[in-house]
Amino acid sequence: MPDIVVMFFLLGLLAGAVKSDLQVPKATYDTLSLLLMLTIGLKGGMALYGNLHWGLVPELLGVALLSALIPLMLMPLLRRFVRLSAADSASIAAHYGSVSAGTFAVALAYVEARQLAVGSEVTLYLVAMELPAIMIAIALFRRHQGAAVKESTSKLWHETLTNRGVILLAGGVAIGALYGPVQGAEVTALFTGAFKGVLALFLLEMGLTAAQTLRPMPWHHWRLVTFALVTPLCLSLLGILVGALVGLPLGSVVILAALAASASYIAAPAAMRAAIPEANIGLAMLASLGVTFPLNVMIGIPLYHQLIDWLLV
Repeated sequence: MPDIVVMFFLLGLLAGAVKSDLQVPKATYDTLSLLLMLTIGLKGGMALYGNLHWGLVPELLGVALLSALIPLMLMPLLRRFVRLSAADSASIAAHYGSVSAGTFAVALAYVEARQLAVGSEVTLYLVAMELPAIMIAIALFRRHQGAAVKESTSKLWHETLTNRGVILLAGGVAIGALYGPVQGAEVTALFTGAFKGVLALFLLEMGLTAAQTLRPMPWHHWRLVTFALVTPLCLSLLGILVGALVGLPLGSVVILAALAASASYIAAPAAMRAAIPEANIGLAMLASLGVTFPLNVMIGIPLYHQLIDWLLV
């Protein structure tokens, strides 16, 4: 049986498919998103309490490098095989190089339920992989456009670094690492104890949104849909390779594979709207939220775990 939180995603997907009047109000979704990202940060910070050391630096650099390489590999493929414009290719490459907090939360719940060994620093992967791909994709688009694009790099850095996901994740990690699981328990227990409940409601809304994205079925974008189905498996293998090279425990490799296979639907859309206004964000959301997110949540994460068992164990 899949993890119970995945069933909430399927419920939302079914409700959306039959055009039910079920909906999660935007204010509620924003609250769930805030709670989810803050809780992920706090859980990671508390796990890091007393465990911070310089040995984490090469590991996090390797993870960040993985994120930076993904758009370099994907943009030519999107241009040549999916036949998208430079703007749309850069946008989608940024989405796939960046990461999904929702996928991370499901992967974390998966490894915890199976008691797989996981490093205390895995939440930092989210922060390390959020930014490089976005900046590389913007640089690729600028190079393609030549002198036509002259936006302020400092403005782009500011918008990327100050989006709510980065602020909540990094802030949660800092607070959790400062106070630990005991000293900060009066506050942090409220968040961590409700983690799966918040995740279940978040995934319910994601199911509804995914169904809406896929209605009507986008047959005329079959190349993009094929890309969104095939790419996660290929990228997960890169995540497994990096995890093996830096010597991560099994649970951490599963999470890194899931993150490498994921696509952003929060930070990247906001950054792309600001940096590449010519890009059709709807295409990126179709691929990332309509196809790749359901694939990862329903079958991808267990599949990546199985691949790791075959390849590494």
